[in-house]
Amino acid sequence: MMFGIIGVYRFSNFYARILITAKVETVGFLAVMIGILVQSGFSYFSFKIVLIALFFMLTNPLSTHAIGRSAFYSNLSEKEMDND
Repeated sequence: MMFGIIGVYRFSNFYARILITAKVETVGFLAVMIGILVQSGFSYFSFKIVLIALFFMLTNPLSTHAIGRSAFYSNLSEKEMDND
């Protein structure tokens, strides 16, 4: 989570910020899911957790791409998002 905060402040445009937040969100979610798997052991519940993690790994990059693509097609310029 700390890397995501640093990345949001370090990068100046929208597209770089959305990239770093999507990566950090995916890795953080997977770390939590792996922790749940280790705690629960091998069971039917762990199979459900694996399915949820796979679903998230498929949908998170797609939704991030859709947000970035819609921003690009609505002509969001990099200068509109600068905080300087």
